Amino acid sequence: MKSDTPEKSVRTLRVGEQVRHILSEILQRGDVHDEVLASHLVSVTEVRMSPDLRHATVFVKPLLGKDEEAVLKALRTNTAYLQREVAHRIKMKYAAKLKFLADESFDEGSHIDALLRSESVARDLDGGG
Repeated sequence: MKSDTPEKSVRTLRVGEQVRHILSEILQRGDVHDEVLASHLVSVTEVRMSPDLRHATVFVKPLLGKDEEAVLKALRTNTAYLQREVAHRIKMKYAAKLKFLADESFDEGSHIDALLRSESVARDLDGGG
């Protein structure tokens, strides 16, 4: 049974990437008729599919992190439309349920970068501490 695991994970990654591309394209073209989404550039940074491909967790980040809560609310309001579009463009047995979350990895990266630039860490890295 273990030989199935890598294939399934590759499949979930592949489908997740397809969903990410489709959502990015829909948002970029402005296909969603929503004022908040029309006025913000939104990056779909990652899509994680459940093993059965029925659920997709979509990580998004508005450009410059502006109005993140408003953008998430707009995406959640338009979830049914986005799910239909994804299901229409990907031929799968079931339409995946989409769940939108803010991508916090950029914030974590900025925090780590700030720590690395702090005087005490820079001193330690230079061997002076």
